[in-house]
Amino acid sequence: MSQASALLRRDAAELSARLPPLLAHAERLAATVLAGEHGRRRAGQGDEFWQYRPAHEGDEARHIDWRRSARSDAHFIRQKEWQAAQTVLFWVDDARAMDFTSSPDLPAKRERAQLLAMAAASLLLRGGERVGLLGAPFPPRMGEHQLTPLAAALLSQDERGEYGAPVMDGLGANTNVVMISDFLGDPAPFEAALSQAASRGVRGALLQILDPQEEAFPFEGRTIFESMGGVLSHETKKAGNLRARYLERLAARKALLADLAARSGWQYLCHHTDAPASAALLWLYGALERRR
Repeated sequence: MSQASALLRRDAAELSARLPPLLAHAERLAATVLAGEHGRRRAGQGDEFWQYRPAHEGDEARHIDWRRSARSDAHFIRQKEWQAAQTVLFWVDDARAMDFTSSPDLPAKRERAQLLAMAAASLLLRGGERVGLLGAPFPPRMGEHQLTPLAAALLSQDERGEYGAPVMDGLGANTNVVMISDFLGDPAPFEAALSQAASRGVRGALLQILDPQEEAFPFEGRTIFESMGGVLSHETKKAGNLRARYLERLAARKALLADLAARSGWQYLCHHTDAPASAALLWLYGALERRR
C-alpha cells in the first residue's frame, strides 16, 4: 500500500469516526429548539389553513371568506400557511485560526461552528427547506438524508490557510446564506462577498464565533502570540500594554461586521464558545425565519 493510500484510508477512518458524534450532538441541540418551536407558519402559498385576518383596504374581493365574514360585521381574509421551500447555504470557516481553544474544557471555534451549522441544517430540513454548503460538490437538497453529506463535508480537512474566506458562487433566487467564522482575518473578502450577495437579493446571517480569551485578552508580562498554523508570530515582554489597543481593534471589527450586515439586510451576532450553543442556535434560526 502506498503512503498516499494509507493516509487516505486514515483520513477516511477519522472522518467516519467523527460523523456519528457530530450528527448526534447536532440532533440533540436541534431538539432543544424544536421543543419550543411552533412551526414555520407564515402567510403565503400553500394548502393548509392558518388563520383569519380582518380585510384591509386593497384586498381583493376573491380573497374574502364570505362564510366567516357573514358571522360578523367585518370582512375576513382566509390565510394559508406559507409553504414555498427556500434554499439555505452555509459557509463554515475551516481555516486553522478556527482550531483555537483556550481551554480543554471548551470546544474549538471550528467545532462550535460545525455543531451550530448542523443543528440549524437539521431544523431547516425538518421545516421543508433545501440546505447545502457554499462551494460543496453536491447541490442543496431537501430531506434529512442531506445531513450526512453535510457533516462529511464539514469534517473533511483539505489544505487550510490561516484565515478563510467564502466564495459566493451558485447563488440563486430564494437563497439565504449563513456565514460562521471568527472573522478575524482580512475583512475585504467578506465585504466583497456581502456586496455580491446583496446585489443578487441574497440575505442571511453572520455568526461570529470567538473564544472567551480572544474577547478578554487576559495576558500579562512576556508572551509569545503565534497563529494556529505557525505562520504569524509576535513576542512581547509587556502583553498587558497591548490590551487596550487589541480591545479597540476587536470592537472596531465587530462594528464593521454589524455595519456590513445592516447595509446588506443581513443579521449579525457574536457568540462565545463558553456560552450555551442553544442560545446561538435560537438566534440563528430566528434570523433565518425573519428572512423567509
